[in-house]
Amino acid sequence: MKSAFRKISRVGSLTGGTKWYLSEDCLLAAKRMMYAVEYRRFYLRDLEYVMVWPSGLWLWRLIIPAVLLVALGASLWLWVNSIAGEIFTGAGIAWVGLELALGPTAKSRIHTTGATIELPLVKRTRRSQKVLAKIDMAVLASRSVTEQPTSPASNSSPAERHAQTRSEASETTSIAAATQTNGS
Repeated sequence: MKSAFRKISRVGSLTGGTKWYLSEDCLLAAKRMMYAVEYRRFYLRDLEYVMVWPSGLWLWRLIIPAVLLVALGASLWLWVNSIAGEIFTGAGIAWVGLELALGPTAKSRIHTTGATIELPLVKRTRRSQKVLAKIDMAVLASRSVTEQPTSPASNSSPAERHAQTRSEASETTSIAAATQTNGS
């Protein structure tokens, strides 16, 4: 049996991480902390917005290890030998190059009709476009299914329903569709 949920994102951390799953009617976050898993379900019809922005701490993540490795490499170059200094200096430069290539880390917020939750949706902002596009398609699909026009409920007797002409029936359904799209 195939699962209705499909994984759209995973954000790892030292103590666990968060995996995001998407189904036809909800977005599921499975947050793992050591040996416990906490599940959060966000129904797509209740989502108001999902926001992802670059974290301001990614510059510190870029600068501090690079400066430490380059400083250690320079001191080893002077006191030990040039090969050890080159290794640590190269590691510092490689760290900066890798962080710049991967781009800024991301923070995210999910706002529903009942709550606002800050959970990591993606690790880096460059991946956020793909994940948000999948969520957007699922939200549009779920809302189009729930907002399809339905025929109005009539209180008339069965004999009166058969007496209606074809033009009267189409007129009543078009009025019902117009009132549903206007939000009334």
